[in-house]
Amino acid sequence: MNTLLILNGAPYGSEHTYNGLRLARSLLKTGKTDVRVFLMGDAASGAHGGQKVPQGYYNIADMLGMLVAHNAEVAVCGTCMDARGITDAELVDGARRGSMDQLTQWTLAADKVLSF
Repeated sequence: MNTLLILNGAPYGSEHTYNGLRLARSLLKTGKTDVRVFLMGDAASGAHGGQKVPQGYYNIADMLGMLVAHNAEVAVCGTCMDARGITDAELVDGARRGSMDQLTQWTLAADKVLSF
């Protein structure tokens, strides 16, 4: 099975992105699905590496890194990156610049698409 999660919300403005990443991690743990995560809109800034958050607070970049370490694919909307001044070099390790064409292909290949 293939699952695609599309994240749109600001990484720390609400818990949508946080909860989407929690679900992605849980899905990976089952070993029953491949997981792809596409960040767009304000969620793109969640893939910016080097985030410093208050002690005890979740870190979206670290969560993305954990997903990549467990073989999830993570892509970030390139147009959204450009609008926020994020360069490819600033992305968390393992995340890469994506495009609408890539999101289209991932959507067509997915058995389930979840949007947060």
